[in-house]
Amino acid sequence: MSADFACSVSVNSQFHTADMASHVPTITIMNSENILWQETVPAGHHWSGILRRGTALRVLDVAGGANVSALLFNFEEKLERLNMPDTLKGQLTAFLTRGNVLYSDMGRAMCSITDDSVGWHDTICGPSDAHDIQTKYGKKSYAQARNEMFRNGRDSLLIEIGKYGLNKRDMGSTVNLFSKVTVEDGGVLKFHGNHSKPNDYVTLRFEMDVLLALSTAPHRLDTKIEYSPSSIQLTAFRADSPNENDLCRTSCAQNARAFINTERLYAR
Repeated sequence: MSADFACSVSVNSQFHTADMASHVPTITIMNSENILWQETVPAGHHWSGILRRGTALRVLDVAGGANVSALLFNFEEKLERLNMPDTLKGQLTAFLTRGNVLYSDMGRAMCSITDDSVGWHDTICGPSDAHDIQTKYGKKSYAQARNEMFRNGRDSLLIEIGKYGLNKRDMGSTVNLFSKVTVEDGGVLKFHGNHSKPNDYVTLRFEMDVLLALSTAPHRLDTKIEYSPSSIQLTAFRADSPNENDLCRTSCAQNARAFINTERLYAR
């Protein structure tokens, strides 16, 4: 890992050049002094943890072709969780990238995408399930293959949220990081293979205390013939608080309201 990492300051393509002066991003810098921890999540595995307000998490695709299905909950009140329909409606988008914010079902900003080398993260398809994986790749159980068993996204996420007293009724919308799915004529969903390249990354800045659950199982529409998920590297680090001109805060009026709602939650 390099000693220093600075996010790109280029403005998301959804903004016009003339608007650049009014959309100044808060630069999220990761260096050896502010790194909190680093961990690798193996291919086809799962992970969960608590990301505190003021923390950023860089998710890096180690070998390319990764898919990371992510569930988010307010750690202090787990009935509050990611609301994907509101996230998309409020920002007039069907996918997520740099400058976007993930909203909770209370209208609060849960986390912001402050840096993104990929450019498109799927919000439509949700995690793969056991039927998806078995139909496409067959079945390998733990008894047969030990750690090389075929895992699916839904069951992996259920295992992780179960550690915090949650269960299948708490399964909600996920964002599939590193995956791209478009809607073709007639409503057909098209999966874009090899969308994410080796060492592509996305940085999430957490605006509230979040319980984050991740699965690195394949996307449910993955076109690979063989079961071949990819591993990811997680690096958590301290992030500067967003300023008034922060790109994620100012990209649309709804984002600004979401930040205000979160700030009121933590007002002392």
